[in-house]
Formats: sequence, C-alpha cells, structure tokens
Amino acid sequence: MALSSLAAWRWPASRLTVFLAAFALVALSFADAHALHFVRPPLTSIVIDAESGKVLSEDNADLSNHPASLTKMMTLYLVFEALAQGKIRLETQFTVSDYASGQSPTKLGLLPGESITVHDLIFGMITRSANDAAMVAAEGLAGSDDAFVQRMNAKARQLGMARTFFRNPSGLPDPAQVTTARDLSKLARALYRDFPDRYAYFATEEFEFRGSIVRNHNHLMSRFAGMDGIKTGYVNASGFNLAASAVRDGRRLIGVVLGGRTAVTRDDAMAALLNRAFGQGGDPIAALASATDNAEARSFAQRSSPILRSLAPIASAQAAETPMPKLRAGETALAREPRSEQRWSIQIGAFSQRGAALRAAQAAVEKLASIRGKMVEVLSPSRFDRLYRARILSFTAHEAERACGLLHRLHIACAPVPPGTVHVASR
Repeated sequence: MALSSLAAWRWPASRLTVFLAAFALVALSFADAHALHFVRPPLTSIVIDAESGKVLSEDNADLSNHPASLTKMMTLYLVFEALAQGKIRLETQFTVSDYASGQSPTKLGLLPGESITVHDLIFGMITRSANDAAMVAAEGLAGSDDAFVQRMNAKARQLGMARTFFRNPSGLPDPAQVTTARDLSKLARALYRDFPDRYAYFATEEFEFRGSIVRNHNHLMSRFAGMDGIKTGYVNASGFNLAASAVRDGRRLIGVVLGGRTAVTRDDAMAALLNRAFGQGGDPIAALASATDNAEARSFAQRSSPILRSLAPIASAQAAETPMPKLRAGETALAREPRSEQRWSIQIGAFSQRGAALRAAQAAVEKLASIRGKMVEVLSPSRFDRLYRARILSFTAHEAERACGLLHRLHIACAPVPPGTVHVASR
C-alpha cells in the first residue's frame, strides 16, 4: 500500500473508539494482575513470653501471609526431633539429590551425589538459609519432599498451628504455603521448649563450610541487647519476615514480624516491639550497651540463670564444629583433633569488660570441684564483636561435655569449645 493511501486511510471513529477502549481494558487488567502478584499483606506482629506463652502484644497476628524462609524453623524442628529420638546423629551423612542440588538460591551450592552431614545442614539452614540444605534434610529424613511436607503439616497441627499449611521444606514461593504471626510464635516457642540443648544453634553468627565463611542473615542480633536468634525470611509475596528471641534480666521473649517493606524497617519494628515488651523504650542500639553494662553490675548468679545458658556466644569461626551446649547420648563431637587430647575448653560467657569475664570463669571453677585447679583465660574481643570470652582450659571432649552438663545444673552458662580457637588469649 502506498504511503499516500496509508495517509488517506482512517478507521471509522466508532470502531477506533471501541478498539482503544478494549486495548485499555486489557492493559489495565494486565497491570492489575501484575500488581496483585506483588501486593503484600500489611505488617503483622506478635510478642509472647517464652516461658508462659502469654501474648504481650499483637497486631493482626492471625492475618495470613507466606512464611518464606521461616518455613525452615519447622524443617529444623523435625531434624532436632529426629536427633532426640536417636534416628540420626550430627555426623550422619545425607546424599544430595539432583532435585535438592537444583533448588533456587540462597543455597550452599551442594552438588548431586555428594554427601553432607546433618551438622552442616543445620548450620546451613540457620545461617545462610540454604534451600538446598533444607531439601537434603527433607529427603534424608522422609525419603521425599512430599513425604516430609506431610510430616511438617502433621507437626503444625500438633503444635496448634491451625492456620499454617506447608508445601515445601525451604519456604520457596508457593501460593498455598501460608501461615500467621501467631502460628510462627508457637513454633518458635516449641523449638525453645522442646530442644533447649539445640536452641543455642540459632545464636550462630557464622560458620566455616568447606573453607568458606557462611554468615547469618539476622543482622539484628549484633545490635539488639540479648537477641540470640531465630530466623529471617523473604519472598516477594511475603515481604521481609523475622522470628526473633531475646533475653533480658532472665526473661525470654519471642517476637514475630511478617510483611516488612525492607529488612531495616522489619528489624526496627521488631526492636521497638521487644523493647516495649521488656519495658524499655528508646534506641535498640543504645540499649545494647546499657543492658550489657547493667549485666556487669548484677551478680554472677543472676547473669547465669537457666534461661541465659544459650547466651554464651562461641567465637564465630568455631560455630560449625562446636556442639552447643551439650550432645545427646550416643552422639560424638565433631572436632579436627583427637578427642583424647586435652585441648578442649569450656566457655562460661561473653562480657563487655575483661574483669567481668575473668570473675565469671573463676566463680565457675569454685562452684565445681571436678574442675578446680584448671587454668582460666579470657579471650580478647574478635573483629566480629567487642566481647571478652571467659574460658576454662584443658579438657578432653568428653570432660568438656560433662563439665558443662554439671554447670548447667548449677544454673551457670556453659558451652564446650573444640581445639583450634582463632582468638589471641588475654590473661
């Protein structure tokens, strides 16, 4: 057709109007559908007392949202349960399937056919929130992810999580995988209540995996007084999620925030909620220094109450091989050196002042006859924090585990530490 003919050609006005209206309707429908895909529920939250389960504050706590990687809390619950039942051990190795290896990031980069210990799967899920690790754990425990998901949902019903439905073990996007802030607080509390000797894993800042340092995504732990876990999560449909646990003055609170617009706003919301529930307003970062200073002024017995036993942070680079705070019967410690060598130590706590750390270690030695005469040392702050770590030296792995068990009964915080510490000692 000639250009002159094109210039002369016109659609009838009525037909052109109908066409444009139809086009606009289709475009708007597409835009609406696209927008709905990314519309997230409003921020929801809940704070509970870990001991009693009493709700201290809530805001739309029963509103449905996607759990994202907070799903891994249930996966970890079932892993801890299998450990407690003796079905697996920390050193049990699971084989990586093609399906598990092909999970979307974030992941550890596991390859098909290789093996990985349950120990590394746990820390991979807690720190990197590794989706491949979650799938390996699911397949290793139940034979398939479908069978594992059935266990997840059965356990959810058992724990009273009435509005939660799991569809995969990792939290990767699935429209049918939903939960609520209230349900997740029940799960977080169950982890603390049912597995007190595993709960300290959630305080791990980072661990070494095959020569690389894997860091925890929960950055609020480093700037909020007493926080020691639990889990972060994010997918487009959910927004930024966080389940958190913190201890102050011997009281543990658990909070859940779902639907944050950014990681920062989510963290700030959690800090404000916990501060309010603890009866302490103000800047959560400033509260860290204040709470630490107050802790130094309190007696050692108060600082070492049972609920604080998980607040004895182990050096970051040692977390991968440190059994915290004790091992189940029949499990073996994962160390790089023979268990027969008396090169293990036990950590009593981490303090903002060297003098407080030294007094804590000396007090622990005096409390337990079997470790009297042991050498005490204080490790200088690492580049990751500003805390002095109080340790008692010269144990075998078995002796360290036994000593910590006895100290726990005396309400003194303790965690065995394997050989190979990376800090320079300050005596």
